[in-house]
Amino acid sequence: MDTFSGYHPLINFTYFVIVIGLSMFYMHPVFLVLSLIGSVSYSVYLKGRKTVKVFLLGMLPVCLLAAVANPLFSHAGATMLFYLKDGNPVTLESIVYGLASGLMLAGVISWFSVFHEVMTSDKFMYLFGKVIPAFSLLLSMTLRFVPRFTAQIKRVAEAQQCIGRNVNNGNIFQRAAHGLKILSITTTWALENSVETADSMKSRAYGLRGRTNFSIYRFDRRDGMLLAFLVGVFGTLLFCMHLRKLKILYFPVFIMNETTAGALILYILYGILCMLPLILNIAEDRKWRSLRSEI
Repeated sequence: MDTFSGYHPLINFTYFVIVIGLSMFYMHPVFLVLSLIGSVSYSVYLKGRKTVKVFLLGMLPVCLLAAVANPLFSHAGATMLFYLKDGNPVTLESIVYGLASGLMLAGVISWFSVFHEVMTSDKFMYLFGKVIPAFSLLLSMTLRFVPRFTAQIKRVAEAQQCIGRNVNNGNIFQRAAHGLKILSITTTWALENSVETADSMKSRAYGLRGRTNFSIYRFDRRDGMLLAFLVGVFGTLLFCMHLRKLKILYFPVFIMNETTAGALILYILYGILCMLPLILNIAEDRKWRSLRSEI
């Protein structure tokens, strides 16, 4: 059981908006590293150790590729390291910015993978069904489309394999034809499913004024305390950024704020924010084990 997923959908959505927003729009190196650590740690807790393999084989090469590719296209920066054969300079600032961009991309992708696990379609419908019903239904269908499409294409491939039409049977042209057949069947299923879903929601008077909605979610005192904490931390970070307590400049010269006591407190605060779901889960697991030991 994921403790953080058990909180009110408003808490889950607010948390992801804060951490993903800060990861995307504030490229401070310390913040980027803390964000990546927090997202990968939570992903490992939810999905198991296979996430580490995905990170090492997928996201880590992205970081390194961005650090290598950015200096080839961006030559801004004052610290020249060497010149390429075409005469373009490679600067330290462009390498650092490329590495920061890679960290940002890996962190955001990791956060969105966790977001997909926590923010289920029913939570989206609960939050936005009354405000923007058409968009919430479209967004809910979009979020669940990829996993359902992947599962369906596996089932179709297994069925086709029974009659010798899998992508591993025959020569290269026959394999391509079998693959296209599987894709065609799955695409037809997806289109029919979307039409059936639209008809089903229409028959339930979805989106009409006055329609009541059943909900299993209740905003309690625990949710209020966590929401106050999230808003307080986010407000504190924004206020300190506005006061230039934390600053970062990549061009023309790489400049970062000194590691003062105030900056260290902000780093710790942001680290707690990024690790918050994991902290809540670990605390709940320890409480559960303690209760079981007393039985």
